[in-house]
Amino acid sequence: MKKYYGIEQEGQLAITVNNQVVEPHGMIADGKAYIQYDVVRKYINSRFYWDPDENILLYTLPKDMVSVEVGSKDYMVSKDKKSEDYVILKTEGSTAYIALDFISQYTNMEYEVYDNPSRVMIVSDWGKTTVATIKRDTQVRYQGGVKSPILTEVSKKDEVTIVESEENWKKVRTKDGFIGYVRNKDLKNEETKTISRDFEEQEFTSISKDYTINMAWHNVTNSDANGSVLQKIAESKGLTTIAPTWFHVKDTDGNMDSIASADYVNYAHQANIEVWATIRDFDGGINSYDESYALLSYTSKRENLINQLISEALRVGIDGINVDFEKISEECGEHYIQFIRELSVRCRQNGIVLSVDNYVPKGYNMQYDRKEQGIVADYVIIMGYDEHFAGSPEAGPVSSYNFVKEGIEETLKEVPAEKVISGIPFFTRLWSETPKTEEELASQAGTDAAEYNMNVDSQALGMTSASDQVAQAGAEITWDDKAQQNYATWTVDNVTYEIWLEDEKSIEPKLQLMKENKLAGTAAWALGQENPDIWNLILKYVN
Repeated sequence: MKKYYGIEQEGQLAITVNNQVVEPHGMIADGKAYIQYDVVRKYINSRFYWDPDENILLYTLPKDMVSVEVGSKDYMVSKDKKSEDYVILKTEGSTAYIALDFISQYTNMEYEVYDNPSRVMIVSDWGKTTVATIKRDTQVRYQGGVKSPILTEVSKKDEVTIVESEENWKKVRTKDGFIGYVRNKDLKNEETKTISRDFEEQEFTSISKDYTINMAWHNVTNSDANGSVLQKIAESKGLTTIAPTWFHVKDTDGNMDSIASADYVNYAHQANIEVWATIRDFDGGINSYDESYALLSYTSKRENLINQLISEALRVGIDGINVDFEKISEECGEHYIQFIRELSVRCRQNGIVLSVDNYVPKGYNMQYDRKEQGIVADYVIIMGYDEHFAGSPEAGPVSSYNFVKEGIEETLKEVPAEKVISGIPFFTRLWSETPKTEEELASQAGTDAAEYNMNVDSQALGMTSASDQVAQAGAEITWDDKAQQNYATWTVDNVTYEIWLEDEKSIEPKLQLMKENKLAGTAAWALGQENPDIWNLILKYVN
């Protein structure tokens, strides 16, 4: 039985969550069940957050932060002190254990503790469930087969939950948390029931605009550049939102550099344009995965950064904060999403729109947790570009049709369409390629670089500059049907040049995707890189 539950030492509490026996990382202390933080996060409620560096447990509510210190019966809901009659949080080394009674205050779940072996059965899956009645006293076996070890006995009239069906056996869950197999002939009255319980889920309210968002980032590199806002607005059409790159994380303590301007905001507001200022973890100040981790993994550092962000937002009167953190490692994921949660609370308290920039979803960037972003933030922006990026080992489009389409479709699996903004590029890349020498290929043997037989370089160009380069080269433009882009290539002095153009013909299918999927709007990187005619096309899709 201990082997079945994975129990390896005395004092471990076996854990069943819904239809799964999970790691037995629990314990009974002072008559209360405690579950290890990793198990809570993985199987029960991922909104709990444990900071082992500052010994604090956090839980995010829509307008409050719940915080608990180790060994205490007291906890804080923002500034209000509350108490329980048990210790909420215990630790063994850096491992945290949370009282199940406390978890259940914030989670739609029920649980029951049993003996022999010491185990807890947690149910948190509500809705339609298939159940059956035991026809006669029988056994639940480890696997389907009469020679399989017996896990437990069940009695006539007991109700079991059906997990899955096999030819002669059904996998079932008993009321007391055993998951195993019963013969089909020992079951009767199989039916689908709707199971529920009274629990008031906390609602994370969102700010939602009653128009299609037409946003563009304004890449502002210094205070003087703020003065160009009037010209940039005059050169655009129908812009609803402008996102100046004003905020940079200065250091890993959460200090921030700002070039925010109240005059800039006033000019934008006079043109009926909202300002969503962008904060970045690169391109000024910190600029690495390790630094972003060092910043976000400490609660006090996140708080420091958020305090400064909100203070600056209120000082200059901006309408929104746009988070563009691109240096988030897999290890940093839980700390990053906690930062987004905490920032969302402060934005919600102050009526500030929170939007978050994301890569096109891929297996290697799941740590950004777009599903949770879609709950706590107001808007989730997909950066539908940099498919082939600066430093890419091969030439290719910056933003092919299928790349943008995949980005939208994958994001919509986790985020409601009315919260999704599709990011498009006003830029492309001119690629230059030279064949690798035999010496280079030999030195790269056995590495990823050896897969590519060309040395590749690129430069980013705005729309007009890109078409000028093609014209100067006298190259023929052809249509790349797969990328849905105009394409040109030419050779000069043994250097091959390739370019996939961003223009009305490439942007229109991307805007059609935005419209067909009923998204919240479009966002372009970046103002000043566009061909002026592009605005008439965008207006056609946002109006």
